[in-house]
Amino acid sequence: MEKNTRQKEFRERFARHADELKWLYMELYHGDESAYHYFVEMLSRMYAERNASLRKLDRERLDNPDWYKGHELVGMLMYVSAFAKNLKGVRKKLDYITDCGVNYLHLMPLLESPEGRSDGGYAVSDFRTVQPELGTMDDLAALTKDCHKRGIAVCLDFVMNHTSEDHEWAMRAKAGEKEYQDRYFFYDNWDIPNQFEQTVPQVFPQTAPGNFSWCPEANKVVMTTFYPYQWDLNYANPVVFNDMTENMLYLCNQGVDVIRLDATPYIWKELGTNCRNLPQVHTLVRIMRMVCEIVCPGTLLLGEIVMEPSKVVPYFGTVDKPECHLLYNVTTMASTWHTVATKDTRLLRHQLEQVFALPRQYTFLNYLRCHDDIGWGLDYNFISSYGGQEVPHKKFLNDYLTGKWEGSPARGELYNDDPRLGDARLCGTTASLCGLEAARYEKDGFKIDWALREDIMLHAYMFTLSGIPVLYSGDEIAQENDYGYHDDPLKREDSHWLHRGDIDWDKAALRTDPDTVEGRLFAALRRLETMRGEHRAFDGKADVWLLDTGYDGVLGIGRYCDGEKLLAYFNFDVVERVVWTGEDVELTDLWTGEKREPALPIPSGDFRWLIRTYDTEEQK
Repeated sequence: MEKNTRQKEFRERFARHADELKWLYMELYHGDESAYHYFVEMLSRMYAERNASLRKLDRERLDNPDWYKGHELVGMLMYVSAFAKNLKGVRKKLDYITDCGVNYLHLMPLLESPEGRSDGGYAVSDFRTVQPELGTMDDLAALTKDCHKRGIAVCLDFVMNHTSEDHEWAMRAKAGEKEYQDRYFFYDNWDIPNQFEQTVPQVFPQTAPGNFSWCPEANKVVMTTFYPYQWDLNYANPVVFNDMTENMLYLCNQGVDVIRLDATPYIWKELGTNCRNLPQVHTLVRIMRMVCEIVCPGTLLLGEIVMEPSKVVPYFGTVDKPECHLLYNVTTMASTWHTVATKDTRLLRHQLEQVFALPRQYTFLNYLRCHDDIGWGLDYNFISSYGGQEVPHKKFLNDYLTGKWEGSPARGELYNDDPRLGDARLCGTTASLCGLEAARYEKDGFKIDWALREDIMLHAYMFTLSGIPVLYSGDEIAQENDYGYHDDPLKREDSHWLHRGDIDWDKAALRTDPDTVEGRLFAALRRLETMRGEHRAFDGKADVWLLDTGYDGVLGIGRYCDGEKLLAYFNFDVVERVVWTGEDVELTDLWTGEKREPALPIPSGDFRWLIRTYDTEEQK
């Protein structure tokens, strides 16, 4: 009976998408019936392998399709090794994760990859094996099961653009097997690769120049967009798409709730183009969305598109033909640190204005810091309208946030520095970039208070935005830069490890002590999370708009939902500012519980969350 029910469920879900799925697949793969039939059989098989508890979770989420769009989710991003050594260690630390108010856990790449040639785990040699020192696939399944019992969704990266050169497919390609060479981009000489180079930008021009590498074992040239040890997969070959989709579903069947599609814009290559954001990419992502809705409808797709908003938004798809459930709010992150350095909110306002104008069904992940660097892909045409020039402006941002600018309290390091172009990116923890590291080193209580206040303000601002706020592990206890990576021969050339240090459990133990920096910050973030969860103005379906504060250094955001209005102000300036709210009644300060007059003083580096409740919708 159970088997018949499962088969019926699969058939019904498949039928909803059958026509579009076949049409898109056959168009992409030139009517390859054999490949399509294999694809459909694989979907049926992967659904049959999905266990009963995951199918039950699928049904619960289908009954509540907006389960991730409200204001209850709070994320945390972590490297398993840095947080708890291995997956069993993470299971033992779930009480801590719950204590942090986290119910969305993003585990950084943990699949098997070669030591020293992994790009932080993004060069996968086996999509079905966990890195041995981190545990096993059974450990991952056990962790996700425990997380689900606590209401925690688990996110995992799926590196689909490339494999490691140590992957079985790559090894067989090196050995000369044409079937496996056809899964990549192999060329007998440099003629076609040189044609590609004329139109394809370089991702890492200093550390990994060019988009191709020589493979001596095969005596051929192979496409390597990111690093020479990461071989680009050829998605024009249906075998690649079929097998990689099966790998993705295998991870979903281990209990992974959110699949982060790494380097999504790069997955389709075509000579004569820039090999970015091509139409076929959207076809592939649309098919993957339908695949998830058929096999594991409780699973979300998170697209990693590190580009300007006009390039990011199309990956949501349309209301009728959706693609990704979630996307990163990348430009907002960079614009935020730009504002920290310049004390000027004009660029941030300009960028948020574009985000706020988007349909409310679009859901972003918001974050202050992640595992990667901060790149200055800003709107320099807009910056130039008030006197900024790209190269000197980037230099100022990097000088300020590395502490080279006189008076700056920030402590960061550059990544991929190119003095000619001024294109260096920035690394550092939130606490160190806010000045806590320098202030604690100087033992200056005033500076510590100010840096801590700015750290809290930035998190409050992140919690004010619609979407899912994501903390980087350690930020909740004001963890500072880890300079120990300089002594590791496998890491010293990569400044990303500055902010990827092991969590300091001695500091974490101080989180309940209100007399410590760790305790003050931890308590503040928990209060912010609680207030965000309790007030409907933070809901994803809220109206959101910018407020006129009268100062370039003060950002104002308004939110309204179901009779509740929030006015949020953030003072990035170096002096206190008095903002006029324009309201005709006193508002309640969520942080203090006090009533606030329309003339609102806000200290430097501080924020205000003001709430007003209406009796009816018409009174807003």
